[in-house]
Amino acid sequence: MNITPSESPTAPQVLGIDLGGTAIKLGRFTQDGTCLQTLRIPTPQPATPEAVLVAMAAAIAEIDPQRKAIAIGVGTPGPADAAGRIARVAINLSGWQDVPLADWLEAKTGRPTVIANDANCAGLGEAWLGAGRWYRNLILLTLGTGVGGAIILDGKLFVGHHGTAGELGLITLNPDGPPCNSGNQGSLEQYVSVQAIRRRTGMEPDELGAMALAGDPKALEFWQQYGRDLGAGLASLIYVLTPEAIVIGGGVSASADFFFPSVQAEIERRVLPSSRAGLQLLRAELGNQAGMVGAAKLAWQLL
Repeated sequence: MNITPSESPTAPQVLGIDLGGTAIKLGRFTQDGTCLQTLRIPTPQPATPEAVLVAMAAAIAEIDPQRKAIAIGVGTPGPADAAGRIARVAINLSGWQDVPLADWLEAKTGRPTVIANDANCAGLGEAWLGAGRWYRNLILLTLGTGVGGAIILDGKLFVGHHGTAGELGLITLNPDGPPCNSGNQGSLEQYVSVQAIRRRTGMEPDELGAMALAGDPKALEFWQQYGRDLGAGLASLIYVLTPEAIVIGGGVSASADFFFPSVQAEIERRVLPSSRAGLQLLRAELGNQAGMVGAAKLAWQLL
């Protein structure tokens, strides 16, 4: 991502905002993806919708005092409606239920606003300026506390008719597996999330990564099995979507060197060559900036 303090006085700009449980990240972007400025503020606690709106409005005024941004995109930690107006639920935020966040921000700032799920924004960010920038059709999986997902088709975010498509971590991997918060059982998330790794090993992903780096055979064996599980889940997604690229992000991707080979092998074993021709398996590049970048892209697409 190109970050520069210089800016053209006439270049149109948008704001991308990533609303998280602990921090709100904002960035001012030009149409070519140049990030002119970023700002990070703590999320108010308790993070009620009203408190978040006040904090967000103040941060918008701080990062864009001359009101150069002509639209706003926001990534929220939970599902939004298909029109990008309402935050249906926000994970780890207090009292969020069907919050008309886009309407509220438009009323506060006077600028058109659109919202989307944060994993969807991360996928859009990687598709615009990150690992997926050379591809029109891709999927993103974020391997973190849970497993988020995003589907990009022909360069655009696919959210389905209710806005909740792309929950890629909730597909069934094992019908008799551990129960999932979603109500599913044996979902992919129950095998490849940070919580799943803790349950299966009693260790943190970074510990297992350090052990694998040191050549520990048990850690190396764990990552091989992890890659097989992830590859089996991806096989189903490949058959349905036939993406050009699969981008893997989230904290667990730091150990990608240890599990990508077995992911690749599992995909080759399970998926017909015609359905995976030219498929690229890639690590995400934008890190924790992806959601903010994708929210900015969302704003450009709104315009």
